[in-house]
Amino acid sequence: MKPLADCRLYAFVDTAFLRGRPPEDIARRLCAGGADLIQLRAKGLPAAEVQRLAGRILPVTRSAGVGLMINDHPALALAVGALGCHLGQEDFAATGCANVRELFATGSPVSPQRSAAGHQPSTSNREPLIGLSTHAPAEAQRAVAAGADYLGVGPVFATGTKPDARPVTPDYVRWAAANVTIPWFAIGGINLDTLDAVLTAGARRVCVVSAILSAPDIAGTCRQFKERLLSAAP
Repeated sequence: MKPLADCRLYAFVDTAFLRGRPPEDIARRLCAGGADLIQLRAKGLPAAEVQRLAGRILPVTRSAGVGLMINDHPALALAVGALGCHLGQEDFAATGCANVRELFATGSPVSPQRSAAGHQPSTSNREPLIGLSTHAPAEAQRAVAAGADYLGVGPVFATGTKPDARPVTPDYVRWAAANVTIPWFAIGGINLDTLDAVLTAGARRVCVVSAILSAPDIAGTCRQFKERLLSAAP
């Protein structure tokens, strides 16, 4: 697993886009295409089902040296031995925690004694990573103060994955480029046509969901994103 600061392409196994395809197969294609991080996002599914999906994906990501993040379930991410978890800004605020590390002491919806694959979870001393979505400078500042390891910055453009969210436009990306010192990823409506605008605004890391998962060639589309990210100025 490469350091977070060196990650450029953050891809997703989103159950809303599986369309009957095995999640581990999607993960395999994302890894083959050069994804640096993969997030399992399964909105609306019970924790036990998210755990089962993680158990199918983790062997793929581990063998490829790619970190798996779990959306919405910090205790589950800890229990299964994932790299970490990602929360929306509103979800984190609702926990009442002042620091993101408190999330791992609030109890788990699954037993922490066994991993999703049925084995003991990793005994590594590495603390799980926590990412927070942000939609404005004030939220970014609060997330950094709370100890987030990375930020999501967006949605930059209108996106079908969050149709009710108002785009923050590249203006927020420019603010993040000038003010955020921890790793951050631009997200929302980013595809191969809008990528240049995001890079021009200062982003060097992006999250991509539908533009990759809806592509006929998932691995090939990943490679196109990755090549353009790597060719952008540091």
